[in-house]
Amino acid sequence: MAWYAVYTKSRFEDKVHDVLLRRGIDPFLPKIEVWSRRRDRKKKIHIPLFAGYLFVDLSDAGPETRLPILKTPGVVKILAKPADNEPAAIPDAQIDAIRRLVDSKIELQTCLYPRVGERARIINGPFAGIEGVVLKTDYAKSLFVVSIDLLQRSVAVTLEGFQVEKI
Repeated sequence: MAWYAVYTKSRFEDKVHDVLLRRGIDPFLPKIEVWSRRRDRKKKIHIPLFAGYLFVDLSDAGPETRLPILKTPGVVKILAKPADNEPAAIPDAQIDAIRRLVDSKIELQTCLYPRVGERARIINGPFAGIEGVVLKTDYAKSLFVVSIDLLQRSVAVTLEGFQVEKI
């Protein structure tokens, strides 16, 4: 048996998971518990660890086993190797590591840091709301240098990870 990643429409992970279960296919949708951000209250909710993705366990990734998955409402595609367009198997060790991480119940936060050359928005500090381009990153120290244009001059600002978001 091998695991494959299935790419779904946005926020369709649970629906696809339920339909695949009913069809007798073994899906794995890793979820984490986070605090929801609502205006009137805070509440813990479960969200997918990998937004837009879930995993399926298939004995064979041939066309006859892929077709029922691809016909499932909300499924976009099964992730494949770019060279030959064959589904890319995910090693069992990685799936086991994800299972252990989810089962550990430690508080996790997923973050999408911008890469060099990508646009980013400053969300904290005196430049909050200003957008710029990432010039340099240091993921180990969670530091970013973002170039912003002020009065037709480019200014480079060093920011910490919590102060910047990918656009």
